[in-house]
Amino acid sequence: MTQLPFFDIQAQHEPIREEIAQAIALVIDSGRFIRGPFVEKFEAEAAAYLGVSHTVGVSSGTDALLAALMALEIGPGDEVITTPFTFCASAEVIARVGATPVFVDIDPATFNLDPALLEDALSEKTRAIMPVHIFGQTCDMEKILAFARQNDLYVIEDCAQAMGATFDLPGSGPQQAGAMGHVGCYSFFPTKNLGALGDGGLIACHNPELAERIRLLCNHGSQPKFRQQRIGGNFRLDAIQAAVLSVKLPRLDAWIAQRRDLAKRYHHALGDLDEITVPDEAPRCLHTYNQYTLRTADRPALQKRLADAGIPSAIYYRESLHQMPPYRECPRYPDTLPQATAACDEVLSLPIFAPSIEVDRIRHTLANA
Repeated sequence: MTQLPFFDIQAQHEPIREEIAQAIALVIDSGRFIRGPFVEKFEAEAAAYLGVSHTVGVSSGTDALLAALMALEIGPGDEVITTPFTFCASAEVIARVGATPVFVDIDPATFNLDPALLEDALSEKTRAIMPVHIFGQTCDMEKILAFARQNDLYVIEDCAQAMGATFDLPGSGPQQAGAMGHVGCYSFFPTKNLGALGDGGLIACHNPELAERIRLLCNHGSQPKFRQQRIGGNFRLDAIQAAVLSVKLPRLDAWIAQRRDLAKRYHHALGDLDEITVPDEAPRCLHTYNQYTLRTADRPALQKRLADAGIPSAIYYRESLHQMPPYRECPRYPDTLPQATAACDEVLSLPIFAPSIEVDRIRHTLANA
């Protein structure tokens, strides 16, 4: 029995291995390892891809979110509305700046923050909304942006899983995830749609003053060197990672197309099985399938059967953030978040990053579970 991979990064890297090696060698030969031309080149390429005026390369997706909050001067006494069904970094950075994450429940079909619940989460302390485009599909940005405008709120898009995803915004057409709010924050963790060879991230925005403030904060708040203007941090993108990302970015759309093709094959093969629900692609969204996530009421048995057949799977996420110790005392609406809690009990992700996936084998295993 052949063990299938959950992630097959080597299969992606093999055709471009020499090009990556050459890019890294250029950085080494230049001696410009921090900031400099390789980072600037990637920032310009990313800005053109996303359709934004400014981007700032940063050290991780987490630091992108943290720097965005700092630049918008969100801190103690402020509240930020976000989702409980995501990786902990989304809420963690809100707490790290001294603000309070306020959780609203999710849409059970898309797993994204439900905009219909924003009104009940609003208070006089609310400063921002942080929608997380989970699994590679954008939130309903039309409704989120309208609510933010009505209430004078910042919108910080968490695009850690959604580089290349789009939302068809009325009057504007398809817009890139992260280009619709005040700030977009991206992660280049190696298994993301656009992955570095280590940690890395990006911040995107349209406002030049905000971009300059972010750039300052990401370099210890210092300008000129050794003259600190404000409290910041070391959030800079490594030049080697920037060079690698410049090699990969032109291939991103093709890789997304491969993921979408595999997702269609999964939909066709698994959509008629009674015990599972395949992912929903919402209207006006281009889903990039950073994860291909099913729902099933009998997850333990199903996951064991897959494992016994040599098919890996993963659970994103086992526990809603509002149930975790750091956030149990945070205000939230309602007191229990039934959709997020149910999703944590039912989600199961199948391999989507491996071109060699045997969909028929997976269907046979699931159909006989």
